[in-house]
Amino acid sequence: MVLKKTKKVIKKKAPKKKTVVKKTKKKGKAPKKDLIKKPKEKVIGKVVHYFNKAKVAVVRLRAPLSIEEEVRIKGGETDFTQKIKSMEVDKKKIKKAKPRQEVGLKVRKKAREGYKVFKKE
Repeated sequence: MVLKKTKKVIKKKAPKKKTVVKKTKKKGKAPKKDLIKKPKEKVIGKVVHYFNKAKVAVVRLRAPLSIEEEVRIKGGETDFTQKIKSMEVDKKKIKKAKPRQEVGLKVRKKAREGYKVFKKE
């Protein structure tokens, strides 16, 4: 009596090939940037102090500033634009301020120390 050994053949399935989709760049013109020009802004000062109850920001100026000009105060989470309606130096109302002067500006929102003041050109 002879015993025969039988071999079991296990067939492995070949892994599925992943299909790769190649993205091709379209030849032609580069995409156009915004056609609307944003008004340029110039840094004219920095908030040195803020009086909470009076809502007045003391700003050290780098450039001249006058009443009825539009300024933007930006820093932290605050970013707002407003026209200057009231400006004072040593409790005296003024209409124009010179560079290197510290002036008090009545503001609508809180403006902490270190916030930058911009002027639209």
